Amino acid sequence: MEKLRDENKAMRETIKKSCCPNCGSATSSRDPTMTTEEQQLRIENARLKAEVEKLRTAIGKYPPGTGSPSSSCSAGNDHENRSSLEFYTGIFGLEKSRIMEIVNQATEELKKMATAGEPLWIRSVETGREILNYDEYMREFSVENSGNGRPKRSIEASRETGVVFVDLPRLVQSFMDVNQWKEMFPCTISKAATVDIISNGEGPNRNGAVQLMFAELQMLTPMVPTREVYFVRFCKQLSADQWAIVDVSIDKVEDNIDASLVKCRKRPSGCIIEDKSNGHCKVIWVEHLECQKSTVHTMYRQIVNSGLAFGAKHWIATLQLQCERLVFFMATNVPTKDSSGVATLAGRKSILKLAQRMTWSFCRALGASSFNSWTKVSSKTGDDIRVASRKNLNDPGEHQGVILCAVSSVWLPVAPHVLFDFLRDEARRSEWDIMSSGGPVQSIANLAKGQDRGNAVTIQTMKSKDNSMWVVQDTCTNAYESMVVYAPVDIAGMQSVMTGCDSSSIAILPSGFSILPDGVESRPLVITSRPEEKSTEGGSLLTTAFQVLTNTSPTAKLTMESVESVNTLISCTLRNIKTSLQCEDG
Repeated sequence: MEKLRDENKAMRETIKKSCCPNCGSATSSRDPTMTTEEQQLRIENARLKAEVEKLRTAIGKYPPGTGSPSSSCSAGNDHENRSSLEFYTGIFGLEKSRIMEIVNQATEELKKMATAGEPLWIRSVETGREILNYDEYMREFSVENSGNGRPKRSIEASRETGVVFVDLPRLVQSFMDVNQWKEMFPCTISKAATVDIISNGEGPNRNGAVQLMFAELQMLTPMVPTREVYFVRFCKQLSADQWAIVDVSIDKVEDNIDASLVKCRKRPSGCIIEDKSNGHCKVIWVEHLECQKSTVHTMYRQIVNSGLAFGAKHWIATLQLQCERLVFFMATNVPTKDSSGVATLAGRKSILKLAQRMTWSFCRALGASSFNSWTKVSSKTGDDIRVASRKNLNDPGEHQGVILCAVSSVWLPVAPHVLFDFLRDEARRSEWDIMSSGGPVQSIANLAKGQDRGNAVTIQTMKSKDNSMWVVQDTCTNAYESMVVYAPVDIAGMQSVMTGCDSSSIAILPSGFSILPDGVESRPLVITSRPEEKSTEGGSLLTTAFQVLTNTSPTAKLTMESVESVNTLISCTLRNIKTSLQCEDG
């Protein structure tokens, strides 16, 4: 315990001296911004504390001199080998029975929140979205777990229903296995960990499992700070074909981890999953968050404060997209039109795997997570650009050396679908892509990975006077966001991938775009291909990111020249996009 206290003290000292990577101003001890190492230490700290708690309970069960397992060497080993859960009665001073009481109450609340109509949920006339009637909520549920005495907090509540192409056991497993959970939501979850398992649950679907989890949630821009949340996740079978995944934050647990860092809490949230047979599930998602009030960049204020950014619609849309991608990946009866330019199923799978790795890498490079230490720089054109650098020493999937990432987010008076269609169209690529040098771009392979034609992987060739270049492009779109991610690839390596060879050693450094609606439900006079929709469609929040290898030696220093050249790259690309879509400044 002393070791833990010293570690915590050292971390707090470091945090007090740190600067905000987003705006450069010094952070106070109440508003820490951590490096990855510090964050990792905190998760490790929480695990150590849980372990200390379990050991203390075990010692309590076997007082010294009563033939305890620790009174002889061999018995001590036996003690080591037995599951610590056998001795476990709770976590951080909370009895296991009390935790079960809290998660069962949370399950009942989630069931009501998922199924109730008016007056608990009222449908907005303007937007068609459901809004939680908070007075009715307070009357309906006794909110004892509400973090009294904390700084003023804002409440975000949302509900969404959707059908997903996945069987129930696989879906339940993807919530309970932290690595699968991260893979299912790569744009939203920048980090996640299972801090402790309170109950393992029973059967293949782990009915009754309870685990303490940590997650860092992000938007695909460094402009919006990440959200960190500790919560207990509970998996429970409700009936023959219905399951619940319930998340709830518990005050006492958080306070023991580190009360000063709790900025975001989960009121009973999660989803009710219903098996609809033949590989489909109906999911009702409720997201109910209580967050410390903080300032959000004006451009993102509407989408964050309306609850869209971290709400149920976003989670459901991402889940549907990922499950559909999985169905298309596993399919063996792919129509020729959905796999043009690639002769074999093995080749198709290899390319789709490469594209998925590329997009995951892009999501990781883009957000405000402590993976990235962002520095704000101003370009000559006045664009607000943030840069971060990292060193790759030994990851074969990425180029070795010093990598520079530059990101800029702007608002454009263009509907998101118009912007997405423009950026993914190879016939118009030369209008914005400086790499193409204005030359022709041709698609030599096109693989569908979803029903919407915007969900596809293409291999494009660019020819200039001197050379020929191949680019892999992955495009994704759903009801919440769209992405266009691409990277130049080694031609010989890519040809082997197209025949079905393993793609994991192909070095890839993605750049691309993330497109979000601006959150304004009705904004007049925007540019759109459909004149009748001019008054109903909002604009777009476009984030542009470029990653470049500035030096092949990992020990090299980052130079101002390389920062300036990547700044110019972003500024020119943005200017080209604005010109093509007729929305130049002023």
